[in-house]
Amino acid sequence: MGRLPFIIVACIFIIAFDIYCYKAIVSVFKNWKPRTKKVFGILYWSYSILLIFGVFAGIYLNLFLTLRAIILVAFFLTVACKFAMLPFLVLDDLRRLFIKIFRKKPTAEDQPISEAEPISRSEFLVKAGLVAAAVPLTSLSWGIISGAYDYQVRKVNLILPNLPKAFDGITMAQISDIHSGSFYNKTAVKGGVEMLMDQKPDFVFFTGDLVNNLTNEVKDYQDIFAKVKAPLGVYSSLGNHDYGDYYFGKTSSPAKVKNLKDMVDVHKIMGYDLLMNEHRRLKVDGEEIGILGIENWGMGRFPKYGKMELAVQNTDDLPVKLLLSHDPSHWRGEVLQKYPQIDAMFSGHTHGMQFGVRLKEYQWSPVQYIYKEWAGLYQEQKQQLYVNVGYGFLGYPGRVGILPEITVFTLRRA
Repeated sequence: MGRLPFIIVACIFIIAFDIYCYKAIVSVFKNWKPRTKKVFGILYWSYSILLIFGVFAGIYLNLFLTLRAIILVAFFLTVACKFAMLPFLVLDDLRRLFIKIFRKKPTAEDQPISEAEPISRSEFLVKAGLVAAAVPLTSLSWGIISGAYDYQVRKVNLILPNLPKAFDGITMAQISDIHSGSFYNKTAVKGGVEMLMDQKPDFVFFTGDLVNNLTNEVKDYQDIFAKVKAPLGVYSSLGNHDYGDYYFGKTSSPAKVKNLKDMVDVHKIMGYDLLMNEHRRLKVDGEEIGILGIENWGMGRFPKYGKMELAVQNTDDLPVKLLLSHDPSHWRGEVLQKYPQIDAMFSGHTHGMQFGVRLKEYQWSPVQYIYKEWAGLYQEQKQQLYVNVGYGFLGYPGRVGILPEITVFTLRRA
């Protein structure tokens, strides 16, 4: 299904969902005066229709990023709240259907009740749904206000037994999944970059997804991320969102080709060494390690543009090989099976679903049911993987529990 048909189908579903919720709400507020009910209906449907038009405008018109962000916030919160109501509404409908089928005569419970009578089960369930809708509204709103730019510096000792002595104690930072098209607060974004630079890393990895769809999304933030500098260099790779696939489709149109060329140029302008199925030799005091980077390679529906066979060429003499690969499923899907010479891989992509719990000894997110490796450090035999939960956000413009991450590694021999 193409992009436009999918959006149209989604809008039809949302309108049907709106009708379902609207009928449930007005059914439990029978005491409303006709004028009150009319005003509520006008406000309810005006908001819903404007929101749908806003989504179309945000996709197809060149709106200010701040306006697009406001529309996205409103849409996401509205849908989340209505989905929280849904189980209660369905339960009530199933209950009433069961009564209609299996009871010959309606009971007093299902007859209209006077104000003095206890609340009916239908009214209780619908009002319980309204209360349930307030839970995501509160928590997700807080995640937007406080979580979206609450950058956390996580420090990790990375043990690499074959690490040359000259590299012992050197620091490396990683950021991932910037998604500049989602930002709406330049001051906060700049503050995160300053936090990164305060760590004074010797070199930096950026592991993909600079934008959501189009390279021009980064133009307002290009100067900010160009401030990411390190004595031994800043190395980057592409993520699944950097190719324009979600905007242009899978075809290689001239506009899509230009978009990718612009993406490569932006990395150069920012001073990032973009690795496209290739490697670099990082030298300190006459000793070397390898930095390898591939294009996006993901399991399932995600593109497999990466070519490891090219990236590992002429690296056999390097005692340690560090791989930038955006999608952590690449580790289990190919690296562990075919490339035992890779000591550590660095990824992003999952965002930790921007929702969950992340403590020192415990972490949980719904994304773990999709990705076996989704946040933090993993090891299998002698190979390691680190998954950064991302600097930015996508879809939901906030974070609850899984906060934006700046990772600082200290390389150790033991």
